[in-house]
Amino acid sequence: MPETASQALARPASAPEPLDTAQRARWELAAMAGRLRMLEARLVEERHRGDELRRERDRERRRAERLRRSESYRIGSGLLALLKNPVVAAPRLTRSVLRRLRRPGRTIPLPLEPAGVPAVAAPRPPVHLYVVIGLEFEAVREFVLTLRQRLQVDPDHRPVVMTDCESFALLRDLGVLLEYLPDRATWERHRPDRSWEDVLSERLSRLYRDHESVRTIIIDRTHPPSLAELLR
Repeated sequence: MPETASQALARPASAPEPLDTAQRARWELAAMAGRLRMLEARLVEERHRGDELRRERDRERRRAERLRRSESYRIGSGLLALLKNPVVAAPRLTRSVLRRLRRPGRTIPLPLEPAGVPAVAAPRPPVHLYVVIGLEFEAVREFVLTLRQRLQVDPDHRPVVMTDCESFALLRDLGVLLEYLPDRATWERHRPDRSWEDVLSERLSRLYRDHESVRTIIIDRTHPPSLAELLR
């Protein structure tokens, strides 16, 4: 009697044939070989990366050693010490700068003064006039502090700073002589009958004459000089 459709559905499905042992082993070996190749590739990549990092480390070490032996590094270290403790570092840094300026092996004999003749006073350092126009109070204060540090390193002149900052009186206790010139807007508001440029020229001439200045330095308001630039 032929099998009906319901009987065919009721009959349990036959179980899949088991995998051949050799075929399963081949699959596992292939998978393991793939993982090994991936690990080897990663190992080679990490080794190359480690070699590159070691080369970069060696380059940086050589660069650091060259920097430590350079004169710029020694001067920078001295300037940093000056900023941290100017009372202690200034004399030491001054002596160091003077030693670099002196020629090696050359001594300058001091003339002997006759007995009973009073010693002649050393000449006063020359005056340099700094023109600081157009800077805000904080920028003027920062420049005056930098200028004072420069004089602690090498007191080769006496500074006079002319500024148009209205709050200049707050900086008088910093030990630098300050001269005031009204800014252009204030002057033209109160004295429109007279050119501000003429006032500036007359003020510079008077300060140059009164202080017997030998040099005038105009400070760029967009780029005030750093301590290293003032020492040049």
